[in-house]
Amino acid sequence: METTNLTSHFIIAMPNLVDDNFNHTVTYICEHNENGSFGIVINRKTDVTLDEVIHQMEIEPSDSIANEKFIYHGGPVQQERGFVLHQPVGKWDSSLQINDHLALTTSRDILEAIAHDEGPEQSIITLGYAGWSPGQLEQEIAYNTWLSCPADDQIIFEIPAEKRWQAAADLLGIDLQLLSNDAGHA
Repeated sequence: METTNLTSHFIIAMPNLVDDNFNHTVTYICEHNENGSFGIVINRKTDVTLDEVIHQMEIEPSDSIANEKFIYHGGPVQQERGFVLHQPVGKWDSSLQINDHLALTTSRDILEAIAHDEGPEQSIITLGYAGWSPGQLEQEIAYNTWLSCPADDQIIFEIPAEKRWQAAADLLGIDLQLLSNDAGHA
């Protein structure tokens, strides 16, 4: 059985997914291969701001930058570690290029650039990520835990966080509010 590569796709939590880490989430899959999958939840804002993070990291922001940008809860794995999903790709010390226009960076230099208003045009900063062992995500999709579809950058960077779950499902023509919380197989 051939599996679809879900890199650069959204996985959208079905309404019946009650796990607190993923209930009503949309996750951008950064890498999906024979070793497993990992992604960043893009619609769970925390109450932590970029200003707090750069202050804790002892980065001096430029005077003109307003850092009220919120940090996101990217997933339950390594919640103490920061990840920046951004475009354009750029040249940073530690990046995974996901496609020709999106990358995930974990190095300090990108936060310093953002604090000095020299960072990427668009970004989401998260603490933590979501990860799946080999075959686990495919199995969860087969059990109707997730919907999947190619990602849309506008949803990642332009749609308000609280509307991203339904906006991602809209790409499939699905109103999540009309789905039953009970899943089954014929």
